[in-house]
Amino acid sequence: MGIFFRNRRLNKVKRFDEEILLDEKKDRRLTPDVPSEKRTNVDRRGNEVGEDNSFEELIHERKAGIRYVASFPVKVIVLKNGKKRHTFEMDSVDVSETGILLKTSSMDEVNSIEKYGQVKLVFEVPEGSMPEGHEVRFSINAKLARVTESGFNYLLGFSFHEDLGEYLRKRKDRYVFLSSAILLVFISFVILLMRSKSLIYFKFHKVLYLYSIMTAGFLLSRYIFGAFYKPVPIDPDYTPPVTLIIPCFNEETWIQRTIVSCVNQNYPPEKLQVIVVDDCSTDNSVQKSEEIIARIRQENPYFDDRRLFVRVQPQNAGKRAALVRGIDEADGELIIFVDSDSFLDPYAVRNLVQPFKDPKMGGVAGRTDVANTYTNALTKMQSVRYYIAFRIMKAAEGLFDAVTCLSGPLSCYRKTILLEKKEEWLNQKFLGQRATFGDDRSMTNMVLKEYRTTYQDTAFCSTIVPSNYRSFLIQQMRWKRSWIRESMMAGAFMWRKEPYAAIVFYIGLLVPILAPVVVIYNMFYVPITQHIFPTTFLVGLLLMSLMMSSAQLLLRKSSTWFFGFLFCVYYEAILLWQMPIAWFTFWKSTWGTRMTPSDVAAKEKKEKRKNRKLKKRGAEKTEETEKTEETEDISDIKDERKTSPEPELKEKTGSREKESPGEKTGPKEKTEPEEKRSPLWDLFDD
Repeated sequence: MGIFFRNRRLNKVKRFDEEILLDEKKDRRLTPDVPSEKRTNVDRRGNEVGEDNSFEELIHERKAGIRYVASFPVKVIVLKNGKKRHTFEMDSVDVSETGILLKTSSMDEVNSIEKYGQVKLVFEVPEGSMPEGHEVRFSINAKLARVTESGFNYLLGFSFHEDLGEYLRKRKDRYVFLSSAILLVFISFVILLMRSKSLIYFKFHKVLYLYSIMTAGFLLSRYIFGAFYKPVPIDPDYTPPVTLIIPCFNEETWIQRTIVSCVNQNYPPEKLQVIVVDDCSTDNSVQKSEEIIARIRQENPYFDDRRLFVRVQPQNAGKRAALVRGIDEADGELIIFVDSDSFLDPYAVRNLVQPFKDPKMGGVAGRTDVANTYTNALTKMQSVRYYIAFRIMKAAEGLFDAVTCLSGPLSCYRKTILLEKKEEWLNQKFLGQRATFGDDRSMTNMVLKEYRTTYQDTAFCSTIVPSNYRSFLIQQMRWKRSWIRESMMAGAFMWRKEPYAAIVFYIGLLVPILAPVVVIYNMFYVPITQHIFPTTFLVGLLLMSLMMSSAQLLLRKSSTWFFGFLFCVYYEAILLWQMPIAWFTFWKSTWGTRMTPSDVAAKEKKEKRKNRKLKKRGAEKTEETEKTEETEDISDIKDERKTSPEPELKEKTGSREKESPGEKTGPKEKTEPEEKRSPLWDLFDD
């Protein structure tokens, strides 16, 4: 184990614009997953889908073949008849589920490995080098596949005797699954036990105990129904025409990656259209978009100027206006919205369209993972929160076809519905203010009112989340405001949905709004007035936090599971108190992290207010300076009176009058010996 601690500093994870992302080894083609002209249901190697080769198997094979660029120390143990012969230390170049590429400068090490062929590799995958769940220590048998020279180094390719995924399932995952499942059952039992106590004491404080029962029932039911959720399987023959719309504003860092991920889909290219709508970016977003589109067209002739293009808005009009322009130019019968900092899985589109085989289905949400999970503690907390929000919360809603928010990073609608609702959506106002954010919740409400909405867990993308607390808090405040606004609107029709969906919606509306009041009552009012420590309340919060972390551990088996607990603590300490602010400011239309027209107007108003304050302060400072100077003049005169005899003062005054008879004699008036009032009164003359 010493090798891992001595060489921990050698573990290198590539950063993209200060964010840690998975660094996949680039294919020689930009779009290797786009099917060929003659075959639409194929994988990247040309294998056709048949009865013995399902899409699920192809997806698994593709993921197993992805190579991740990563540099970390590897102990190479050369074996002969199962016994150790030599031990070397090398550095990795890239790694996948099925093999690893190492480099060394020693020819003797290469000869020794070639002689015996069989090795055991011992290494620890650094966080952020491979998908979540792989950041563990491996000790796995492998065989040498190839040796090549690269400058002064030799590159050795090894293939593992078993996939890393299979290795984890046999050695780690089953124990993690068992322990997390036991923990979840135990937590659920304790919560139910505590809530039974609430029933016993219900008559003593009906409001408080009713809230605790509602909260526990709301959360437990979400986890239970989320466990029963199953995505719609892929039907290879169902491939309706699809248009992907990417609204963009000042996204030069990520826009090329987003466009490539939207084009690189295992979907018939003749049925796929990608539109980028730039909302008057002030950076190089347009140039970056046009540059990558030109490269894609050189490689794939399908994507001509009708299937892949950029449109630039005449003026900055906001995200909704950009999406509506894309809708107007779309050719597909289904329209997918993709955020400009989100990256689609190559099978995302094929999976996302499957629920639309139901003619009553109006919209579908895909799963959104965090792309920059391992940047810092904040992004790790968000990673757990995102996964639980989609895999548990949205999955529970999807079970009843009543998802209340088709999230912006990846969502799909029928074009006919969007054309019908676009004017209402674009010109939406609330309390006289134009709605400029909460686009996804707003459109979801309009669709859900008359149609079904669901969730497709197998259609997923990854997105960039805020990695600094200021941006994160601004984002959360914006989301809370839109949540309050749109939830109030949804409350007018949700009672017509499935009974469970309706009940849970209204409980889910009350619980967050009342939460600050309940926390103040339990954490401050009761301890101060009744001198009782809030043990039961704190234990309840602990159990709810551990439930989120345990679910993350059970489903994802990731080392980030503990950050679910930290997120709950952070929520109770910080985010919870944004809710009262959102109550009284939910009509605000400023975005906060981008300059929408509302933000520009708010900024101008703030600048005017600031200038008025500066002018007022300047005037007060000038007046104060004048008074100070006048006071100093008076002090000088008083000193002069003390040090100079009165005759000399008169003589000097008279000579001054002779030299300049036309000058005003202000000082003289103040120094007249017959002046009776104090000189300090002059300070009030102004």
